[in-house]
Amino acid sequence: MSVRFLGLCLAAALFVAGASVPRAGAADLVPLTIDTASGSHAFRVEIAADDSSRETGLMYRRRLDADYGMLFDFAQTQPVAMWMKNTYVPLDMVFILPGGVVHRVEENTDPLSERVIESGVPVRYVLELPAGTAAKIGLKRGDRIHTALIDGK
Repeated sequence: MSVRFLGLCLAAALFVAGASVPRAGAADLVPLTIDTASGSHAFRVEIAADDSSRETGLMYRRRLDADYGMLFDFAQTQPVAMWMKNTYVPLDMVFILPGGVVHRVEENTDPLSERVIESGVPVRYVLELPAGTAAKIGLKRGDRIHTALIDGK
């Protein structure tokens, strides 16, 4: 049996079992840090920086690791609207201004909902994390998000 075939079998088995199977490869995950009053919190995120990846987002995932997320880069500061259609995992959505400042957090979004969740003001980024993460780390408006994409490194 080829290694590729075994890898496909493993991915299929994990999907059927409900485990998280990120679309990105390990090399596609980037480190992201959130600084809150409770300290610095490390995550691994996929970057959604083109229309296709932003449209799909975390749809169809059945599970996310606690330190995992997706950072949407809209390439310019603009009003942003998100929804949970075809998204099975409840999420915390973090709306981020240029420079990495948190504008607002929408906690514990409803899976599969078509309710529109708006940024409230023009933002550059949206970070999606497993629901409950914001409360766990004490994330609030004014906190800072750091990653090479945002920090320009």
